[in-house]
Amino acid sequence: FTETVSSGHVSLCSNNLPDPAIADPSAYFQTTLYEGDGSTQSIDQDGNSTFSPNFVWIKNRDATDAHALFDTVRGATKVLSSNSAANEATNDDTLTAFESDGFALGDDVIVNTNAESYVAWQWDAPTTSTNEDGSVDSTLSVSQTSGFSIGTFVGTGSVLTMGHGLGVAPDFVIVRVINGDDNDNWNVYHSALGNTKGIRLNLNNAAGTTIQYWNNTSPTSTVTTIGINTSHNVNTKISLAYSFAAVEGFSAFGSYEGNGNAAGPMVNVGFRPAFVMMKSVDSTSSWYIFDGKREGYNVDNDALVADATTVEATANAVDLLSNGFKLRIATDPNVAETFIYAAFAENPFKTANAR
Repeated sequence: FTETVSSGHVSLCSNNLPDPAIADPSAYFQTTLYEGDGSTQSIDQDGNSTFSPNFVWIKNRDATDAHALFDTVRGATKVLSSNSAANEATNDDTLTAFESDGFALGDDVIVNTNAESYVAWQWDAPTTSTNEDGSVDSTLSVSQTSGFSIGTFVGTGSVLTMGHGLGVAPDFVIVRVINGDDNDNWNVYHSALGNTKGIRLNLNNAAGTTIQYWNNTSPTSTVTTIGINTSHNVNTKISLAYSFAAVEGFSAFGSYEGNGNAAGPMVNVGFRPAFVMMKSVDSTSSWYIFDGKREGYNVDNDALVADATTVEATANAVDLLSNGFKLRIATDPNVAETFIYAAFAENPFKTANAR
């Protein structure tokens, strides 16, 4: 400046942006890479911070093993697969414990094959409670700071409400029966789709419109309305719900329009992504997952898909940027359709380039 800066004004630079609510996202979300040893081992986090994870999602990068999802509300060894409608299984050789800075593993191939590479995405939700805000009680593990909760509730077969504990309305909710008829899909609510539509995490189908998903009712700051769809609400059966609310600088849930061009759209989420998952809502398309650890440099960010057991793909599809992500492929996930996404931060934009 050639003159004194006017009162109430600052120079235009990232250092003068407001401080983010979560300065260190690694205190609430981390991606961890590890090599299987075919025995037993503990997997330690390597972020700036560490935490005892409450939700761990593991995928073998080298083999067509199922995804393996674990959480502290259901307990260690209780495994579900995002690519499957099968019931929860108890497997004592999978994730055997949630530890102070990671987790412990047995020798099952889906989590620990010798000389094969794995990725584990981990979220924190340390506060446990019984929530009575809804028409049915829910057992919760919650982090209001990072906008994430894990909950279980008993279905009624009629429209019900379940308390999610977030204190704000969730933008992204994944719900399914875990002990039903071995044919229970993962039903997904996304705020960009609205309350009349749903989509399924374990399938590549387009979004569907039916009152059975959410009873045409948006989540509130206290409850999510669960319709009568038999994949997520069966009388006397236990359902699981993962609920996420956007937190500025840490998580974002929205949509973008693909253009079918290698110079695809840039999606500004306000942080450097550590994890991005996206899905077309208009046609058959997988749930593509990218993160900043596997390869971890542009444009070579490799894809896994939540709805299938396929190995890691190597197509150059996306750049992960200081304030969002840019599509770099003319095919999925960038055909000329509408895509929804969920993203979690490596760094807020203010500190994304700090070294």
